[in-house]
Amino acid sequence: MNKLNLKKGDEVKVMSGKDKGKSGKILDVFTDNRRVAVAGVNIRVRFSRPKRRGEKGQRVELPAPLSISKVALICPNCGKITRVAHEVSERGIFRKCKKCGKLI
Repeated sequence: MNKLNLKKGDEVKVMSGKDKGKSGKILDVFTDNRRVAVAGVNIRVRFSRPKRRGEKGQRVELPAPLSISKVALICPNCGKITRVAHEVSERGIFRKCKKCGKLI
């Protein structure tokens, strides 16, 4: 189970580091080391070797994971950077925006 407040597909904003101020959707959540991969942020370059004769190698740009402490969730309802509250009801546990109070 994901013990983090962030999920795949959430919109986040980078709060510190070389990509400070950029925002994007979460592509992957790595719960074991508390990191997230965000689209268009923390881009690393990898080189792939040619697999067949006559084929050229490629330069591939991939988003590297960064710590969840460097990103903040953007509420889909109010559009502000927010922390996450949890609401417990008979239907389950839901995430809630601390600013507007609506469910995320």
